[in-house]
Amino acid sequence: MTTRRMACILCPSGCELDVRTSGEPTADSVVVEGNLCPRGEEYALEELLNPRRTLTTTVLVRGGVGTQTSVKTAAPVPRESLAAVRAALLGTTIDAPVAIGDRVAEDVAGTGVDVVATRAIPRRSDPVDVRLRNR
Repeated sequence: MTTRRMACILCPSGCELDVRTSGEPTADSVVVEGNLCPRGEEYALEELLNPRRTLTTTVLVRGGVGTQTSVKTAAPVPRESLAAVRAALLGTTIDAPVAIGDRVAEDVAGTGVDVVATRAIPRRSDPVDVRLRNR
């Protein structure tokens, strides 16, 4: 029997979970203790059986008032795909203007997840909003 300690991150309680497994972990072989709500057990199972992460990074912008913009995956991707997603975005260049939520890449690295912009970058020739310049 293997015991793993983890902190649930799904709510402000931050429950300290004790997760026990015997052999290869499956939904039926995992015992979770220490959670104050059902979400703690869901979190522990997801983290053991199918860990997923949201990737944030930057891509280059051509013709904008800034040279890069921040982006993120529109949904969490399998943790083992993070390196492939990062590699697929490496060297990606998009044209200004960029709006928050613009799709930068579709089905990145075959994950079925899109990548979206999280920062607006106006074109160099467009009037610049003073609030954007000071970021």
